[in-house]
Amino acid sequence: MTKEEKAKNKKVYAVLGGGRQGTAAAYDMAKWGEAEKVLIGDIDLKAAEKAAKRVNQLRGRKIAEGHQVDVTDHASLVAFLQGVDSFLSAVPYWHNPAITRAAIEAKACMTDLGGNTDLVREQMKLSPQAQEAGIAIIPDCGQVPGMGTSLSVYAMSLLDETDEIMMWDGGNPLQPQPPFNYILTFNIAGLTNEYYGVAHFIREGKRVEVPTFLSEDYETVEFPKPIGTMEAFVAGGGTSTMPWTFEGKLKTLWNKTLRWPGHFAEWQAYMKAGLLEAEPVDVNGVKVAPRDLLHTVLDPKIRAKKGEPDLVIVRVLAKGRKDGKPAEALVELIDRYDEKHGFTAMERTTGWDGSLKAILNAQGVTPRGVNPAELAVDGPRYAEELRKRGFDLTEQVTFVEQGKEEATKDTKDTKDKKKGKKGKKGKKDKQGKKDKQGKKDKEGKQEKKDKKEKKDKKGQKDKKDKKGQKDKKDKKENEEQIEQKAETQ
Repeated sequence: MTKEEKAKNKKVYAVLGGGRQGTAAAYDMAKWGEAEKVLIGDIDLKAAEKAAKRVNQLRGRKIAEGHQVDVTDHASLVAFLQGVDSFLSAVPYWHNPAITRAAIEAKACMTDLGGNTDLVREQMKLSPQAQEAGIAIIPDCGQVPGMGTSLSVYAMSLLDETDEIMMWDGGNPLQPQPPFNYILTFNIAGLTNEYYGVAHFIREGKRVEVPTFLSEDYETVEFPKPIGTMEAFVAGGGTSTMPWTFEGKLKTLWNKTLRWPGHFAEWQAYMKAGLLEAEPVDVNGVKVAPRDLLHTVLDPKIRAKKGEPDLVIVRVLAKGRKDGKPAEALVELIDRYDEKHGFTAMERTTGWDGSLKAILNAQGVTPRGVNPAELAVDGPRYAEELRKRGFDLTEQVTFVEQGKEEATKDTKDTKDKKKGKKGKKGKKDKQGKKDKQGKKDKEGKQEKKDKKEKKDKKGQKDKKDKKGQKDKKDKKENEEQIEQKAETQ
């Protein structure tokens, strides 16, 4: 490819929001997106310029620019997006429907970090307008949903047919500190939005709503040392649009959030106390929303400090068939704080999922219109992009022995699953079956013999017991006769 052709293929990217995830995304676009430049827009100009400066330092050249942008000002937002090939919205989720309309008007491809499934479904109604504008929009990107969604699609691609998808995920401190054992690496409103309300799953092939933080859905899950035991529970939003997409196609689909032990009980208590309610209550004549109060007092106590190491886990288990045999595909990504570049695992897994998909949009790889991640991005291609970025992604396909496959429950720990072995064909199979049958016959005969001996011994014991009881009865009657005789004399 000539210099002129390379220059022609250069893309202009943008990020709305110069915070943690937005900065990580801008860096990823600058590194992997064949970028001419990356615009970072934030309502706080200093924040935008700070983010751009960091990206430029990491890339060793001036490629990022900071701009002041108010996403609530439609006209100025459209003007900012004019000439942009693809961008990521990394601002709070409630702004995304309006930003989607601005993207269509500016004819700029878009991804966003989502956070609310109802709003995502509203965005999808704008798909015809996006198609007409010739742009691709993928809402609800990020760690989960987003990365978890695409890894579920990848796990499904490893099987020929899939019946069930189970997903566990979470971002946590690498070294938990009491009393909270948790650090916040994104907007706290996003956290409480996930924790409060219902989750959308598929059970028995049908989409269902499951309340969050129910004790019956709680479980503990084991991970390789030094991670060890984590707790898992239902929170909202993790499956995004997947239950609508796969209803009638999958029998089971669910997702659970991973935290260090103790987190579930703590937040369940907050919920029962009413601290996640959004309806204002009267406090000494002042109307206060309990959730706003919780945000204000708790955020500073759990907010991650600069350079504080964290851990992100995404585990997906798909069950179905491969080569006509029952099989399971286990896909797992474990990521930690990046000391070299200073990005947290949450920034990498959240921001880079959004930027990765924004780059695919700019390259024309994804379908035009508003499409959910599970339909917009090919699973194997997504896995390839993750590995290119250095993520530790593992996969394993296991054949489950016929007749021994267990029904999957929501609380089943993947560490307890039965691992079958793929049988060998030909003569070894026949000999193995013959040996196995011979062993079963031998064991059956021995078992019958043991039962007979046990029955004989029991019969002898019963006879002995009956005889002993008769002797005792005769002796007692004899003694009573002697006593009666003595009394009459």
